[in-house]
Amino acid sequence: MKTDAEYAISKVPEITLGFWIVKILATTLGETGGDAVSMSMNLGYFVGTAIFLAIFVIFIAAQIKANKFHPFLYWATIIASTTVGTTLADYADRSLGIGYLGGSTLLATLLATTLFVWHRSFGSIDVSSVDRPGVEAFYWLTIMFSQTLGTALGDWTADSAGLGYVGAAYIFGAGLLLVAGVYYFTSVSRTLLFWSAFILTRPLGAVVGDFLDKPIAQGGLDFSRYAASGLLLVVIAILIVVLPQRAAKKAH
Repeated sequence: MKTDAEYAISKVPEITLGFWIVKILATTLGETGGDAVSMSMNLGYFVGTAIFLAIFVIFIAAQIKANKFHPFLYWATIIASTTVGTTLADYADRSLGIGYLGGSTLLATLLATTLFVWHRSFGSIDVSSVDRPGVEAFYWLTIMFSQTLGTALGDWTADSAGLGYVGAAYIFGAGLLLVAGVYYFTSVSRTLLFWSAFILTRPLGAVVGDFLDKPIAQGGLDFSRYAASGLLLVVIAILIVVLPQRAAKKAH
């Protein structure tokens, strides 16, 4: 059994501007990729969720087994979480019939509960503490719920609230700028601000992804989901190589 000394290195990346750029692109890929499997391939939301959930679990197992931070493994797990978030949210909202608002409310409750239990179990939800299996399990569960919530929230804002994809993107983009302003000009908890920004990037990616691949008549650009997903994947891979990818420093 490992000692505390052996759990000295965080297995998640340092939070930089590059992190947020890749995160937004990954969430956009999650929307186009999830829709490509469930809609374009006509597999449906349930089958799509089963496929992506299996992939997500495999990547989580690899991430937990790894003894240090691996950039490509980490971002592959993030992409897997955002694709399963897309199909799971669509399944809950549409197939189960609880609607975007009902889905958003349910997922927000699950997300808040996960964060609460994580904090009660380990005393912190700071991402720099993600260095052991128990913490990692809570970290990835939180991420999955946040990605799923983001999809439902993005759909609700763009469709039910009638703001459209561009209008919704402005709303969530403004939310991220507000969080950035609070980060730079106040002493509000950095952990709270991180999770706030992390959650907001998902609906932003969701509406941008929908804007790219939805029909022009529905306010989109009608790009191929396969082409959009492939291009996003290439850009993400390039950025992972080009941008600094260091493990987060542990808080002491």
